[in-house]
Amino acid sequence: MSVHPPLDPAHDVEQPAYRGRWTRRVVAVVGADRLAAVGAVVLLLIVAAAVLAPWLAPYPDDARSATHSLEALQGPSAEHWFGTDRVGRDVLSRVLFGARTSLTIAAAVLAIAAVVGVFLGVVAGYAGGWLRDVIMRVTDVFLAFPALLLSTALALILGPSVTTAIIAIAATWWPWYTRLSASMASTIRGRAYVDAARCLGVSRGRIVARHVLPNSLTPVLVQLSLDAGGVILTAASLSYLGLGAQDPTAEWGLMVQQGQSLFSTAWWVAAFPGLAILVTAFCFNVLGEGLRDALDPRRGNR
Repeated sequence: MSVHPPLDPAHDVEQPAYRGRWTRRVVAVVGADRLAAVGAVVLLLIVAAAVLAPWLAPYPDDARSATHSLEALQGPSAEHWFGTDRVGRDVLSRVLFGARTSLTIAAAVLAIAAVVGVFLGVVAGYAGGWLRDVIMRVTDVFLAFPALLLSTALALILGPSVTTAIIAIAATWWPWYTRLSASMASTIRGRAYVDAARCLGVSRGRIVARHVLPNSLTPVLVQLSLDAGGVILTAASLSYLGLGAQDPTAEWGLMVQQGQSLFSTAWWVAAFPGLAILVTAFCFNVLGEGLRDALDPRRGNR
């Protein structure tokens, strides 16, 4: 699994007056990019389906511990659109509730990674000196390990659960945001408006809060959208290996694992959750590419 590298900070530094045009540019550029627009619409539908899962699922109880042995491994039909699994649970209901689990994991991981990474990166980039060296060396240690391998090792130590998956993945994802934010903050620190604020006697904390931090967030927002698909894939991988969500929790990776041995006779058990992972990750990627174009200052005059 590939992880998107941090964006190039040299092209993403934003002036304060530029922030007011974010919304217009995002709407205009993403709207002009048909693939990004389709990705955004599909993601909205997936999020809506996850939120409304208790009302949309034809068999809400099947997402939990209900079993119907007489209906096991029935193919797609008018009664069960996505068929049933080996214990008779409705696959469509579990896919809808699995969206809740997968998106919750992704949101939690990215929130933790962004908060920790941006905080450390801004501190390192603006303070400089030995503090930057210490933070960046610790960051480099985490980046030296493959993300999935380190997440798997942490999940083995902590024990399998959704909470474990969130902690294990977040522990490997924050360094990307630290490095990205540090590069941005270091560049912004030398800008004329920051120098002017220092000459006026503005405190360091106020400069960071008013100028450095807001202007460091543009590439972070793009990186979040690009990373969401990767987090969902990593969470699914951990569940597939038995280190993430556990039955009867509905989670896409776990559902794929439960259906892999049945693929030749009951393909729908693994195919539909696998398709959900593929579509969601793809839509996050194309939306992220669209946002990167929309927030690129080089497109400012277009």
